[in-house]
Amino acid sequence: MPGAVLWTKTPGGPGAGAGLVLPDGCMDLLWSEGRLLVAGPDTRAYAPGGPPAHWTGLRFFPGTAPGWLGVPAHELRDRRADLAELWPAAEVRRLRARLEAAALERAERTGPPDPRLRRLVAALDAGRPVATAADELGVGARWLHRRSLAAFGYGPKTLARVLRLQRALALARTGVPFAQTALRAGFADQAHLARDVRELAGMPLSELLGGR
Repeated sequence: MPGAVLWTKTPGGPGAGAGLVLPDGCMDLLWSEGRLLVAGPDTRAYAPGGPPAHWTGLRFFPGTAPGWLGVPAHELRDRRADLAELWPAAEVRRLRARLEAAALERAERTGPPDPRLRRLVAALDAGRPVATAADELGVGARWLHRRSLAAFGYGPKTLARVLRLQRALALARTGVPFAQTALRAGFADQAHLARDVRELAGMPLSELLGGR
């Protein structure tokens, strides 16, 4: 499906002990032991609970899931919702029985995602200010905020923070010192990075990276 990536997680397998799920701007359709859940866009770290289980997920590129689900992203912000809350029961049963075929069928009935949303993600991920991104797209601030709420679950400034955090984590995981990580990722300084990590992940950066 365009704009989505299929993934799996097996108890004891690679990534099984990854722990916290950090904000990344994405939404997921999750399938495990007959349950179909939708993971909305996160604004803070999410700690999965329950016993180990096999999971299959369809991860949507930021801004693409709402058109497929038929629900604005902000209604699912920081939630894990049963798909039966969003779709008719018969459709959920059909999807449960034939997950891939039903998903493709629904995707065919949905128009392609607004290309401006992908361009917005690319611009913000490159570190450009929201106002600059809006000018490049030729849209106003009010339109951008309204479309961002529906597509991403939060406004463009929060999306920019989430993407900036992901840039910082990618740099820090390669061994870049925290001070350099902060500047290269677009933070004012290391203290600014530390504040954002605490707000979005709920712990210090060194703890988040495993005691580095």
